[in-house]
Amino acid sequence: MNNNPRLQRDRILFTVMGLVLFLGFSACSAEPTALPPSPTQLQPPTVAPIPPTEAATPVPSFTANIPPTNTPTISPFLSGFPDPAAYKWEPVVSGLNQAVDIQNAGDGTGRLFIVQKPGSILILQNGQLLSQPFLDIGSEVKSRGAEQGLLGLAFHPNYAQNGIFFVDYIDLNGNSVVARFHTSTDDPNHADPASEVDILHINQPYANHNGGGLAFGPDGYLYIGSGDGGSAGDPKRNGQNLQTLLGKLLRIDADSGDTAGIPPDNPFAGQDKKQEIWAYGLRNPWRFSFDRLTGNLYIGDVGQDAWEEVDFVPAGTISGMNFGWSYYEGTHPYQVQPPTNANFTLPVAEYPHADGCSVTGGYVYRGTALPEWQGVYFYGDYCSGNIWGLIQTSQGIWQSKILFTTGANITTFGVDESGEIYLSDYATRTILRLTQR
Repeated sequence: MNNNPRLQRDRILFTVMGLVLFLGFSACSAEPTALPPSPTQLQPPTVAPIPPTEAATPVPSFTANIPPTNTPTISPFLSGFPDPAAYKWEPVVSGLNQAVDIQNAGDGTGRLFIVQKPGSILILQNGQLLSQPFLDIGSEVKSRGAEQGLLGLAFHPNYAQNGIFFVDYIDLNGNSVVARFHTSTDDPNHADPASEVDILHINQPYANHNGGGLAFGPDGYLYIGSGDGGSAGDPKRNGQNLQTLLGKLLRIDADSGDTAGIPPDNPFAGQDKKQEIWAYGLRNPWRFSFDRLTGNLYIGDVGQDAWEEVDFVPAGTISGMNFGWSYYEGTHPYQVQPPTNANFTLPVAEYPHADGCSVTGGYVYRGTALPEWQGVYFYGDYCSGNIWGLIQTSQGIWQSKILFTTGANITTFGVDESGEIYLSDYATRTILRLTQR
């Protein structure tokens, strides 16, 4: 029996909160319970907007050490949030099977691709799910664990020309695989499963904290979110270990052939460290995204048992950033005194477990249907269903505010080609979109 009091507390919290549906983002994983039957009608969850008169909560002064982001074409700053009472999360499609990622191909077709944890990718086109999956690799995917399965999808920036895309999944041995596929030459709605080329493997010591997010940056390189490998409290200290790919944000050249190429400006390129590492000190970066207009990077990093955080990297940053785990959970010392010469990049937003227990990173809104939301970063919580907005003021201060209380189990956000924003509610098997009332 493990007598570690922190681990015992994690297990008690997990049991009390009933977090056995999917992510198991407390330190211990658990098997998911059976999902509810598919609803017969698309009914929106009860959404209670927070009154617009509530004051936005400034993030403590430690976050103001990040310089204001400047671009030549737009002002990056906002003065406040729109009235959330004028908006709702409207169901788009239901009857899904453990949807954990929503992506578009950027190819002008308007399709949305919905990643399902057991190993398939569905296509939503013109408001309807196509009857056949875009890809089904369920026979290769281990998805019994609460955080295992097919976890991430990214389309090549030139997908419209080359038909190449990438997925991140847990294989039958319980390890992470980043694989390349291409679309069938005779059917754009079907991928060729025989085209798989595995370009990166990461051994996983435990079944949880697998990360799994994928995204191409504005530099054309593929970024990969990797968790610390699991269990409670990062027992192997992977977050700070530069000899492992665990607990990191990785950056590779996906056009280098059948292996993961190392960009020459990666911070540890040419050194006796894992050269794929671009940033480190992460616990479980569950969903990260680049602002499609500015190139700024936002990371939702799941906390241990007290704090959830959002990290920020301004566009053009030469990284090597250390986000602090497991010396810090959010901005709070967690375990072991860090070295005196350590340099950490602390989060720009955090929230306590009174407001949820597992952050789901989102997107900066860049759509056209709701112009008043331009520049607001949306993120949520899997357990509480709270949805926050995050902005930076002209004084360089970050402000974060709860905008909606949905009660949804938010596994992911997504955006379509027009920049409109969606979320997946794991409990009701539904994809919803932010719209006006």
